[in-house]
Amino acid sequence: MSTRNTISRLVTLGGICTAVALAATGCGAGGPAPTSGSAAGTINVLVEAGGHAELTGVAEQCKKDTGIDVNFVELPYDGMFNRLSSEFSSGNVSFDVAALDSVWLPSFKDAVQPIDEIFTDEAKKDIFPALVKEANVDGHFIGLPAWTNAEIILYRKDLFEDAKNKADFQAKYGYELAAPTTWKQYQDISEFFTKDGMYGTDVKGAVETEWLAHVLQAGSPMVLDGDNVVIDNAAHKEALDFYVSLTKSAPPGAAQVDWAAAQNLFNQGKTAMTRFWAHAYRQIPKDSPVAGKVGAAAMIGGSAGVAGVPGPWYLSVPKATKNADSAKKFIKCAYDHNGLGIESSLGLASRISAFEKYQDQPGYESFKPLIETLNGKATATRPATAKWQQIVDTVLVPLLQKAVAGGDSATLLAEAKKQIQDLLK
Repeated sequence: MSTRNTISRLVTLGGICTAVALAATGCGAGGPAPTSGSAAGTINVLVEAGGHAELTGVAEQCKKDTGIDVNFVELPYDGMFNRLSSEFSSGNVSFDVAALDSVWLPSFKDAVQPIDEIFTDEAKKDIFPALVKEANVDGHFIGLPAWTNAEIILYRKDLFEDAKNKADFQAKYGYELAAPTTWKQYQDISEFFTKDGMYGTDVKGAVETEWLAHVLQAGSPMVLDGDNVVIDNAAHKEALDFYVSLTKSAPPGAAQVDWAAAQNLFNQGKTAMTRFWAHAYRQIPKDSPVAGKVGAAAMIGGSAGVAGVPGPWYLSVPKATKNADSAKKFIKCAYDHNGLGIESSLGLASRISAFEKYQDQPGYESFKPLIETLNGKATATRPATAKWQQIVDTVLVPLLQKAVAGGDSATLLAEAKKQIQDLLK
């Protein structure tokens, strides 16, 4: 799975709704679209399949607060992108609010209107810095983050707390077995648990996010620095070489391992650690052999500090809507009642205070590591280019797959630079 569709990935992993629900929304995607403002006091909110669940509580509360009814229009990820492209191009939209994947903001920035009034100084202090930065395009805020996510470390507490494992690890490496706080510790622990049919970690050759987090941790922007392609710099090579080095402690076939495969490996007890989206902590099946045995820790930092690559979605108002006032009131409701998203099946929010409210409650142990990761000084969102998804699909993922299969990193990065430069012409 690519980073193009954070929600779709989560859906695929069981993060938002069941396959049955997805099939139902997918089947309805081709039907006639409601007309914008089809009823008095009603707005249409366009969401990717499953996003309805994340915003249901907000819509119910907004009805109580403002009297505005919300009609959700759900589409599959690709169908939604196509619908947005078509309607924005025509200037005749059938929706009043759209939930946009962060990588779409550069593509649709001219079709949505500023919502600067929602981003007060107080509001900006309660939204993770990387998201505040991303929401501001050409000097105006054009989307309110409705929910966000990031990778953290999930690990097998039962294995880490086992007396024999602790003694054996201490004897071999000279320090105590515990959740890793450095990448050297992560390497050692991965190596230690790779035995008897188990692996210490996974390596996801079919997705780019983890490698790019290492790039940020090494002190470089991801792939692009403004208009310059920097994928061949020392930080990218250092990050790629480290990432590939973990394959010796990971299941074979890393080139084909994506989010779903990695999650299955961990939930089936095949890996001792995984770097994974924080929402997954609360979605380990009750019949999983690791249920109740998992701990959570923040993403590890490098020379530039802790860094993750967030996966936010933004609520935006099209310029062409005739219901801009009601649409903005709904988005303000989404900010005011952001914590309601935590009660949904996805279980995420975007406000720092919303996560903090739950972080000490049983079952939400992943929230403190998530907050720490999202607040990491080197955490950054993906480059603001309309070509980003094309770069991911045609350059970054193929590069990673070749690298984990034994390709020369310097050669692969040099080739990738030329490919990206050609795409950006």
